[in-house]
Amino acid sequence: MAHEHLDDVKHYLLDLQDRLCAGLTEADGAARFQEDSWEREEGGGGRSRVMTNGGVFEKGGVNFSHVYGAQLPPSATAARPELAGRSFHAVGVSWVLHPENPHVPTSHGNVRFFIAEKTGEPPVWWFGGGFDLTPFYPVMEDVVHWHRVAKAACDPFGDEVYPRYKAWCDEYFYLKHRDETRGVGGLFFDDLNEGSFAECFAFQRAVGDSFLDAYLPIVKRRKNDAWNDQERDFQLYRRGRYVEFNLVWDRGTLFGLQSGGRTESILMSMPPLARWEYAFEPMPGSAEARLQDFLHPRDWLDEAAGDATLSISGEAL
Repeated sequence: MAHEHLDDVKHYLLDLQDRLCAGLTEADGAARFQEDSWEREEGGGGRSRVMTNGGVFEKGGVNFSHVYGAQLPPSATAARPELAGRSFHAVGVSWVLHPENPHVPTSHGNVRFFIAEKTGEPPVWWFGGGFDLTPFYPVMEDVVHWHRVAKAACDPFGDEVYPRYKAWCDEYFYLKHRDETRGVGGLFFDDLNEGSFAECFAFQRAVGDSFLDAYLPIVKRRKNDAWNDQERDFQLYRRGRYVEFNLVWDRGTLFGLQSGGRTESILMSMPPLARWEYAFEPMPGSAEARLQDFLHPRDWLDEAAGDATLSISGEAL
């Protein structure tokens, strides 16, 4: 059943890539995405779009890929050994934005679809994806807006969906060796095949379609904030955490490399500049120290509901 819908998913993802690039180009106001198409020797390929040195984004990428082959890589079968020996198709769009201004958060997202097949057996399919926000100088108004949009995308699919995938995001984007979350979370889902194909596909579209609504208002609010060298240094230091997560913990990076994907596209997610400083501790009470208050799971919307003074997009809650 699922294989016949592969073209529908692929068509949606290509269109999503176009829409994301158009919205982000407009928000940046200076640079444009450069496209680089590639082919995978074992089967498939993709189109990578990268923006550098823009008016807002120091580096941004929105990549589409469709790879397939006779056997799933070890990263896919380790958790699901029953899939060993199956052929596969993996199609998805992944995006990462690294703004230059330390007051504009970094953000990441992706939506993807997998099919694993074996002669004489029904195909196994699932959807995955989500998006997350990584601020360096977080503003509660932005964090609550981000989660409100995430919840609104989930609400048509059940009251339990947002809490479930919000918690999964907090758990997934967790740097165990640092004992902190990568940022303020968002949504993460994987292995989604509950209910009908149509229902699962609709949820994937809801997540993908909501990203610009979640992110661009934050970019607009913060892109003109003044910043100094100290804040820039702190941003580069915290970008190091982003690199650590992607290289140590991220399953998507591992799958891409093990499946023979294009290395340049897979590592597009890395920031253009980052730094590490031995045993760095921010000054107590500083804006840099305040970030730690945001790097553990919290119910952002419940906290916002209890604060009648908090304004979201100019409207009191």
